[in-house]
Order: sequence, then structure tokens, then C-alpha cells
Amino acid sequence: MIFDYAPAPESRSVVRLRDTYDLFIDGEFTPAEGAGTLPTVNPADETELARFAVAGEADVDRAVAAARRAHDTVWSRMSGAERGKYLFRIARIIQERSRELAVLESMDNGKPIKETRDVDLPLVAAHFFYYAGWADKLAHAGLGRDPRPLGVAAQIIPWNFPLLMLAWKIAPALATGNTVVLKPAETTPLSALVFAEICQEADLPPGVVNIVTGAGETGRTLVEHPGTDKVAFTGSTEVGRQIARSVAGTGKRVTLELGGKGANIVYDDAAVDQAVEGIVSGIFFNQGHVCCAGSRLLVQESIADELLPKLKERIGKLRLGDPLDKNTDIGAINSAAQLERIRELTDTVEEEGVQRWSPSCELPSAGYWFAPTVLTGVSQAHRVAREEIFGPVLSVLTFRTPEEAVAKANNSPYGLSAGVWTEKGSRMLWTAERLRAGVIWSNTFNKFDPTSPFGGYKESGYGREGGRHGLEAYLG
Repeated sequence: MIFDYAPAPESRSVVRLRDTYDLFIDGEFTPAEGAGTLPTVNPADETELARFAVAGEADVDRAVAAARRAHDTVWSRMSGAERGKYLFRIARIIQERSRELAVLESMDNGKPIKETRDVDLPLVAAHFFYYAGWADKLAHAGLGRDPRPLGVAAQIIPWNFPLLMLAWKIAPALATGNTVVLKPAETTPLSALVFAEICQEADLPPGVVNIVTGAGETGRTLVEHPGTDKVAFTGSTEVGRQIARSVAGTGKRVTLELGGKGANIVYDDAAVDQAVEGIVSGIFFNQGHVCCAGSRLLVQESIADELLPKLKERIGKLRLGDPLDKNTDIGAINSAAQLERIRELTDTVEEEGVQRWSPSCELPSAGYWFAPTVLTGVSQAHRVAREEIFGPVLSVLTFRTPEEAVAKANNSPYGLSAGVWTEKGSRMLWTAERLRAGVIWSNTFNKFDPTSPFGGYKESGYGREGGRHGLEAYLG
């Protein structure tokens, strides 16, 4: 017997939004010098949630100056143990407000509440706890006996994991004695602005964390500001190239975490049902808005006929709809622009001989939605096998030998992630040794931990975030 799921929506009442958000500079919310504001909308229904200030050049100047003062006079002079206390305090407040923050993130981003509640928020708190523990132990991190902070860090984060990317950037920077000016994505600024309130609640010294909102021009101004010592960026490869060019020769330290086209390799000895769950998680988690998503499925030819029907059957059971419904598996695409990008890359695949399949799936009439999609008959030459789609679209390729699997997996300009499914440890290690990817999962996918470094090769960027390695990017 098959039972339908009754709606189980999370209440929006736990979130208290302001109509308009100012910039957060020197410990206070302050208006931008210009009069411009931008709206942020709920991707699920296109309703406006709030408006936020657009920081101009003068505003970025103020934020960088505040960060410099805080670094030179307070934060870098403070003992690591004292800095750690502030980070522990922030982590505990995040835990206390986790329900509110999870609902806010789903409203602003479009991802299902069960992901923000069960994945994003626990990881956000864990990163602050983890780096709080490092604050007074930097001399034991293997980075020199007396490591020093760089100074002011300019940090730009994407829209797919707004609060988690903030934690990845801010926690290690603060633990190592740096101060920050952070710009969130223009489609998802709200959790960063609420984090500013958390900084106030934690009595963080003014200027240690500054948050400037705006679009691409604000980010460019921040990156090119001569008063910053370090640039940390997570986002598209195209913007990453621009940043690398703009800071070349300036002496600034740079870390870039960019796009990906992760290969998920399934060998013929894999536990098929387990692999199916991992494939679904690898590509449909967060609607495929994941830089390390397993968007290329490489399945051994001898088991393709067994695996693909099971995969389609499992995808057919995914529930698409209201992100605040606790039963929802697939939420809304983050923006109209991203939805158009996904459509542009997939609308013509059938003309190229690719077979396209989606389960019967009723899409809501309002908001930005895209049904989970599987593409078969894909070759290495197809755009969908080479370009990052950043949506709930899986390209399926087959291989005959392990050597062919590795060759196809590495035949990509990206090198961020990969997954390998096999019951043989020797085959796993053989494959992992040859894959050119920064993160390789064994019989699982999309598993993150603050103690583990994350980053890629080639057009997926350079530098590592997370773990002890994440400290190095903020120490001289």
C-alpha cells in the first residue's frame, strides 16, 4: 500500500525580517552612502522578502578601514584563548537560533528545510566550534612556531550554501587573528545579515566582522581594494579568473573555490542499491546547486541495465515542492537567471542524440522550478558532459575498464570532487590515486566535516578550506 504524504510545513513565524537591511560596518548597521537598494525574493513563490543596501566604493572604504582598525588595535593583539571564547560564543548562539536560521535559509535560498535543518546549520555551528578550538593552538598546526595573521580578509561567498560558506570563510579567519569584510551573494544576503546580529549578540569587538551587501560591482570593489591583505572567493570559474587577474602582482594572498563537474564512478561490484542512494544524493541534494555535485555518472557497462531502472524508480519517489515542507526532497531553483541557465544547457540535448528523462512531476505555478532530469546516451563531446549545469541534471556515461573510467573522469577542465563505488578496497585506492580531484568519496557522496580540507585542481580553483589546512590561508 502506498500512502500520500500530508503537508508538514515549518512555520515562518520563527523568522522576524526587517523591511530593509543596512550595511554592517564597525559593529553597527549603517546606511549605505548611496540610496540604492536591491530586493531579495523567495525562489519558491517569487515574493519579496526584504530589501538590502547596495554598498558603493565609499562604503567598502569604511568597512575595510573598520576592519583594519579592529585588526591593529584589538583582534590581532588578543590572545588566541580570548579569540576562541568569542568563536565558541558565536557557535552556541547559532545553535540556539538554528531553527530560525534554517527557515530563513530555506526562504531565501529555496532549498528544502530538511537540508538546512539537518545539514547546513549543524555544519555551520561545527565549523565555528572547530576553529574556536584551534585559536590558541596555532603554534601546533605545523605552520611555524609563531604564525601571524595576514590582516584584513576580503571574502565573497555564493548563494548555494549562504551561511555555511560564511562559516567556512569567517571561522578560520577570526581564529587566526584576521578581521574580515564579507560580501554575500545578492540573491541570498539575509542569513549573513542575521549573522551580523549574532556578532552583536556575542559582543564581538566592532570591526572584526563587517558585511557589505550588493551585486557584482560591490564584490569587484572589495576584491580590488588596496587595504585588504587576502581574498577568499567561492563561486564561478569565470569570476574566479577575473579575481586572479585583478590581484596578480599585488602581493595579496588568494584562495579560489570554483566550479566542478564531479564524476561518480560505479563499478560492477558495487552494492547497487547503496550506489543508487549515493547517486541521488550526489546530484539532487540542494537541487544540484553544489560545486562538488556528482553531475557525471560513470557506470560500468555490464551493470548499466540493472542500475538505471532502479535509479529512475528512486528518482520517481522524490518529492518536489514547498521548501518549508519537511517532506520535500527537491526545492526551488535559486533564481530566474539560474533557471534560464539550466534550461539553456538542456533544451537542445535531444537534437544532439541524448535521451532525456524526468519523472512525472507537477511543477508549482509560481517560483523557479526544474524537474529532476537524467540524460543518457551522453558522450564526452556533449556540452552537458563538459559544462557545469549547477542544477538537478545528471549526465550518464558508461565505461568498460577501470582505465577508461579514470580517463573519462579526468577528461574535464574541473577537478573538485569524485565518488567511487566498489566493494574492493584495492580498486578504490587504485582509482583514487589516479583521479585528479581534490575530494574523493568512497561508497558515499557529499559528506562534509570541518576537520577535513576541501578544494580542487585545474579550473576548480586553488587553496584549501576546512581542517588544519584551512588555517594556512590566513597565516603569514
